[in-house]
Amino acid sequence: VETVTLPTTLLLFAILVLTFLSAYFSSSETAMMKLNPYRLKNLVRKKHRGARKANRLLRRQDRLLGVILIGNNLVNNVAATVAAVIGVRLFGDTGLALAPIVLTIYFLIFAEIAPKTIAAERPEAIAFPSAYLLDPLLKVSWRLVAAVNWVSNAIVEPFKSRTAEFPGDLSMEELRTVVDSGADLPQQRQNMLLGVLDLDDVTVDDIMVPRAEIAGIDIDESHAEIVGEIVNSQHTRLPVYRETINNILGILHLRRASRFLTQPSFSRSELLQETEEPYFVPKGTPLPTQLINFQTNKNRIALVVDEYGEVQGIVTLEDILEEIVGEFTTDFASDMPEIHPQNDGSYFIEGMALLRDINRALHWDLPTMGPRTINGLILEHLEFIPEANVCLRIDRYLLETLQISDNIVKTVRITQVELAQPDIDEEEDYE
Repeated sequence: VETVTLPTTLLLFAILVLTFLSAYFSSSETAMMKLNPYRLKNLVRKKHRGARKANRLLRRQDRLLGVILIGNNLVNNVAATVAAVIGVRLFGDTGLALAPIVLTIYFLIFAEIAPKTIAAERPEAIAFPSAYLLDPLLKVSWRLVAAVNWVSNAIVEPFKSRTAEFPGDLSMEELRTVVDSGADLPQQRQNMLLGVLDLDDVTVDDIMVPRAEIAGIDIDESHAEIVGEIVNSQHTRLPVYRETINNILGILHLRRASRFLTQPSFSRSELLQETEEPYFVPKGTPLPTQLINFQTNKNRIALVVDEYGEVQGIVTLEDILEEIVGEFTTDFASDMPEIHPQNDGSYFIEGMALLRDINRALHWDLPTMGPRTINGLILEHLEFIPEANVCLRIDRYLLETLQISDNIVKTVRITQVELAQPDIDEEEDYE
């Protein structure tokens, strides 16, 4: 029987073809695994053909990886055989030893590292066209792939995690990270989305106007005092009460009260007829719940009461919306007279300033789970009322009390300190 000997040039050309095929399988594997699942779903909804094929393949990742790895290993083994033949022809027995070394380095560069790096940078450009070839390959070789997967699954089954979550499920923190990393989103929209996600962690207690700061109308005041309250009010709605805020009679919309401003006098009963029935909500109500309650009850203002029925503050629909979209009319940082920036980068802050307001104004992250004010935060950490000025550190903030009177920290200096760099930077690039 006559043996057919292929020309060496043809064998070299075969190596080039096999290199291309190996690079195709390697890049396809990386590109498929690198696809953004949420962008992929969006493209599928838009009926992108390549995305739909890739999505169908990714539903059974074990089969997809099976056909890719079978193809890649088959190509690599054929290439090793061809390289050995070329080595023997060109260099004799020495070529047989050199062929695996040279082929390994060659394939590592041109069939593994380079194509996988490109695929990682441009996964969609590689994955979507590749899906058109991988799909028929899987249909042709599905029996072989199924057999290989059956054996491999039997081996890895004891090591599988029984509590692993579905990879498509995102925790709240992961969702925040996705939104925060959205480079295509304007900063304002990112802040709005993050505001929505943060609503579950906030209650009406955190955003209400505290009782001591409630502006209202005492029905027993004189005509001039009532008119003065209406004229000087910065709010569109005012609670009307008798003697104490706990004795609420109604909520007066200033649009309805405008006619009283032109009258030399009016009766208390006329004023009360223009009020709306007060709406009460319990302390601790989460903001998402209260937002729905406002929508259901067609109200825009609510009085927050404790378990004893004592009024603790007022919350409005606008207050909740500002948690999502930010301040409507003013820059939050410039609208806080309690904060006084210093030339050295520190801030003088009044002790009764709310922690949430400080965090929003200065983009800080002072702890808000507990006390609501700077004064409360300091007392909680000290566990005693200081008689003289003290200095303490909370997380990455250095707090120095400047004025203490009546058992209250009146003024505090806060400096944000830099965190010490870790000994090993886990994000440092390898050189």
